[in-house]
Amino acid sequence: MVIEKQKPVSKIRKFFSKLGKRNIIIALAVIAVGVAVCVNWVILANRNDAGYQGYKVSSGMSNTYGNVSAGKNESEVYFASTQTSRTRARDEALEVLQSVVDDKQADEASKNAAYNGISRIAKDMENEANIESLIVAKGFSQCVAVINDDKASVVVKSDTALTRAQLSQINEIVYTQAGITPENITIIQK
Repeated sequence: MVIEKQKPVSKIRKFFSKLGKRNIIIALAVIAVGVAVCVNWVILANRNDAGYQGYKVSSGMSNTYGNVSAGKNESEVYFASTQTSRTRARDEALEVLQSVVDDKQADEASKNAAYNGISRIAKDMENEANIESLIVAKGFSQCVAVINDDKASVVVKSDTALTRAQLSQINEIVYTQAGITPENITIIQK
């Protein structure tokens, strides 16, 4: 009896034909949303270390447009637009995941992955809201937290340089709420 070896190309075709075009498109959409969230997180996490051992801190830049210097309203606009873009990215991700759950042709593995994704996003949103509330309660006028897997970026409004005590408070809040260790927390001063 002679055993025929399948060519790698035919194995790949067979694998993708079993998955179905619709499931492949859904998987690619979920990956695209994940990449969008990661890009948003990377843009938000300006990683300039300020020399504090064990802490990542950067300060926001003051923008100048022509002869008009950006004033107090700039930071308010920054925080509002960051929260809006974070919410928009999450809403898009939830919409894609919900479409997988609602799809009658999707297999159970895809639906379970979508349920897990929805649950993870909901937990991240809850943790971000808790972190922001607690940091504002510590005396910062504004705060935005972005959690992506096991990393967090926290942007706080502060007119003076952050002290070690403030950095420790922020790290402790993030760790307590989300379980993210300080080496995976980036604190940005705006």
